[in-house]
Amino acid sequence: MEHKRWMQRTGQWALAAGALVLSASAAALPPNAAMLADSCGACHGTFGASAGPAMPSLAGQSKQAIVEAMKNFKSGERPSTVMGRLAKGYTDADFAAMGDFFARQKMHVPQQALDQQRIAKGAALHESKCKNCHPDNGKTNEDDAPLVASQWLPYLQMQMALYVEGKRKTTKMSDVVKGLSAADLESLMQFYASVK
Repeated sequence: MEHKRWMQRTGQWALAAGALVLSASAAALPPNAAMLADSCGACHGTFGASAGPAMPSLAGQSKQAIVEAMKNFKSGERPSTVMGRLAKGYTDADFAAMGDFFARQKMHVPQQALDQQRIAKGAALHESKCKNCHPDNGKTNEDDAPLVASQWLPYLQMQMALYVEGKRKTTKMSDVVKGLSAADLESLMQFYASVK
């Protein structure tokens, strides 16, 4: 009887020790792409589908656009309120993993009220000014240009204001922005926000 209890206790200790070893080794594994992307969900929505008009959806963005944005936030080249501080906690490998994850997600289409006349004007402006960098009505990423289709209008307006004020810079965007009126820019943003 005593021997049987001793064997049971030894088995329980062995199981407990094994569980501790497995727990420690699991905790030592680096985070995978989904785990890294989960940290973005509070602001950018589950799987990158933003529920708030001030935050861009990351779902469907190209890996390159996400990596470039994160590096620019980290270096301070791209202005931000929170992202610059958050980006400092990640490595380039983390950025690549997050980029892979969000690039595989389906583009998010929010419901928002838009002006049909401005959308029509924006569609024409897209054809003449923007389609080379934002092909397929902004649904396709070219080079490091972000996906602009179906983004929240307030987010697009905030980003455009940064370009107009010279706080956010890319040679291509700076050149395009200079040649357009405020009404033209608003029409373009209304158009991109409308694309599904």
